Formats: sequence, C-alpha cells, structure tokens
Amino acid sequence: MRAIEVPCFVEVEQTAEYLFAQAIPEGVDIGPGDSVLVRGAPTLVRFGDKLRVECTATVIRAGFFGRHWARFSGLLELFELYEVGFQPKET
Repeated sequence: MRAIEVPCFVEVEQTAEYLFAQAIPEGVDIGPGDSVLVRGAPTLVRFGDKLRVECTATVIRAGFFGRHWARFSGLLELFELYEVGFQPKET
C-alpha cells in the first residue's frame, strides 16, 4: 500500500438549513478502494456555525485487488437498488 500526505480542507456546517461535513484532499484524485485519514479536523461545531479548516490528510491507495473489489461490490449494491425499484406488482 502507498500512503500520500496531502493538505486537506474540511468544511463543517450546522445550521437550520444544513448539517454536513466534507473533507476535500488537495492535489490528489481519490479512486475506488482508496482510504482517507484526516488529521486535525474539528470535532465540535456549535449550532449556527460554519467552519472551513485547513488540515492534513493521509491518502492510502488501494492495491490492484482492493480497487477491483471496490468496483465489483459497488456494482452489486447498484444492482440491488435496481431489484428493489423495478419489482412487478403482485396481483
């Protein structure tokens, strides 16, 4: 496995309109099966606040089998959604 240290922006918002958190690693593309470990992200945001913090992230690249397994299992999950969405009506 390869690990890459990159800068990362973390956005966290907790307001009446939104409740979300996202981490955006800079300068690297994240592929299927890759893992991202974010360091220094805020763990507590008061209601009504929106934060954008710069921190570091470690991107751990998936190997050949891990990448293909992630793609394959993702397709299986997608097919499960199709099965649920298009079942014929019972008469």
